[in-house]
Formats: sequence, C-alpha cells, structure tokens
Amino acid sequence: MRSQAVSFLKKSRVNLCQNKICDNLPKNFICGNLWTKNSVDKITLWKKERMKTILILVGKTTDKHFQAGISDYAERISHYMPFEIITIPELKNTKSLSEQQQKTMEGELIMKQLQPSDTVVLLDEHGKEMRSMEYASWLQRTANNARRLVFVIGGPYGFSPSVYERANDKISLSRMTFSHQMVRLIFTEQLYRACTIIKNEPYHHE
Repeated sequence: MRSQAVSFLKKSRVNLCQNKICDNLPKNFICGNLWTKNSVDKITLWKKERMKTILILVGKTTDKHFQAGISDYAERISHYMPFEIITIPELKNTKSLSEQQQKTMEGELIMKQLQPSDTVVLLDEHGKEMRSMEYASWLQRTANNARRLVFVIGGPYGFSPSVYERANDKISLSRMTFSHQMVRLIFTEQLYRACTIIKNEPYHHE
C-alpha cells in the first residue's frame, strides 16, 4: 500500500489541502492531513478503508415526496462514501403504550442495530448546532477516527435513556421543531452538502 501510494504521489506531485478529499488520488485513499510535494514520507498516515455511514430511522417514511427526496440524496451520498439507511419497523398497538414505554421499546430495537465500535450520533433537539461548513469539518475529522458512523433519527417522542447513554455525540439541525419525518430529508441533504464541501464542489454557497 505504502509503495503504491508513494509512487503515485511522486508521479503526480499533487498538493493536497487539509479537510479535502483529493480528486487525483485513488478512490480508496482519504486525505486527513496537510501535504506538500515533498511530504511523501508521511504516506503511512493515509487511510485505505473508507468509513461507512449509516442512518437509522424509527418507522418508515410515509410521505412520498420525502421518500423521493431522501432516495435522491442517498444515491448522491453513495458516490462519496459507503452509505446505508436502516429502517426499524414501527411498533404495533402504540395507543396502549405510554410515551416512556414506546421510547424504551424503540430503544431496544435501535441498540440491536449497533456494533460495539460504532460512533453513534443522535439527531436531537438538545444537540449541538453547526453551520454547514462546521458540520463538513466535523464529518471529515470523524471519518479519520471511525469505521462506522451511525446517525439515528428517533420516533416522535425521542430516545430512551439507554440510547442516550450509548451515544457518542448529539447534533441538532435547528432550534426550530421539525417532524421526525421531515428531519430525515433535511438531514440527508445536509450530509450530501457536507460531502460536496469536503470535495470543494460548487453546491454550497456561503
């Protein structure tokens, strides 16, 4: 791996910028450092395996317009990173359950989808807010340290204590309140936007 990458860099003599994925590199190489023409000796810092990103949803997306938009952005995201959406089946007979019981049962289903080494991030109203540029930088930093990055959008009542305890981070898309169905579309668009920012593509405008 090292000799192949060193040979490539010597031939192309590219300059790579921090927090950008270079178009000139092989698809399985991700830049996480500042490089110069003479820095091929640092090639051991390149990561060969790309992080997989997973979005867990509680309950299916019911609005056909949201479904179309989410599918469109999911397809776009897959060009930048391995991406998968996992939908947890909706609970049955929820009218007989209290809010806490529903959150607990949904939490058990969420936990079954997680691996011990996962970096788990909840979409939560009490999470930290970021501008799109900040989110892109956060995503790039996380990609350098995680094998699987798992985002979770909960049900209408939020998350159980066990899910909060398992989470590595929480983010909020806005101080405003959106339906948990609408958040799915907004989040996938923001993830796609972050990918284009990292690639320095002309989609995002400040």
